[in-house]
Amino acid sequence: MNREQLRRYLEFYQDLGVKTVYKVAQASACEPPPQSQAPAAGETLEQIRADIGDCTRCRLHQARHNIVFGVGDPQAKLVFVGEGPGADEDAQGIPFVGRAGQLLTQMIENTAKKEGIPLVRAGVYICNVVKCRPPENRTPEPDEMEICGQFLFRQLAVIRPKAICVLGGTAVRALLGRKEGVTRLRGQWQSWRDIPVMVTYHPSYLLRPYNQNAKREAWEDLKKVFHFVYD
Repeated sequence: MNREQLRRYLEFYQDLGVKTVYKVAQASACEPPPQSQAPAAGETLEQIRADIGDCTRCRLHQARHNIVFGVGDPQAKLVFVGEGPGADEDAQGIPFVGRAGQLLTQMIENTAKKEGIPLVRAGVYICNVVKCRPPENRTPEPDEMEICGQFLFRQLAVIRPKAICVLGGTAVRALLGRKEGVTRLRGQWQSWRDIPVMVTYHPSYLLRPYNQNAKREAWEDLKKVFHFVYD
């Protein structure tokens, strides 16, 4: 293995949240990830989806109906990253089509219209940390996020947007490795592989009637992202 390959593997593990690498007895545990797991130069979203295949890499496949890969413009300047599919998404194979998805569409299109930016939902790219619905919409487990996160990272590396908007705490942990809550991180620019990242609330959180202030804050976050990306 040359130095450049080693650097790529270490960067890959760092993005998965691995802080320290130990030498263990089983040689396989020290081997680099298979080529299918590491971002490959020149690959496409279609190739990543084909690599996922009929995935059985973690327990989430056991109850799913459809893998929910992603939707939108493959050359989008802005990518939204959520947590995982719900029941409607699992049924249709498309992210953010249920109540939370309808709210996200309204947030994107209404905010853009108010700010004079010609943008509709189809002009961005939307995906999730995990591609299969967790049972009863529970929070994905760390190992599930790690296994599926490799495909999210590859999606983002292929699209290489001008900015990423992270929706909710699970996506924050997966993408940024941060444990702070959304309330503390929102409205401030973060970074993933030199791509600016804005954290805001997940639309499902905004659907709760007692979160009126959060709705206003999410609107402010989107305004900041939109003007950064499209002005």
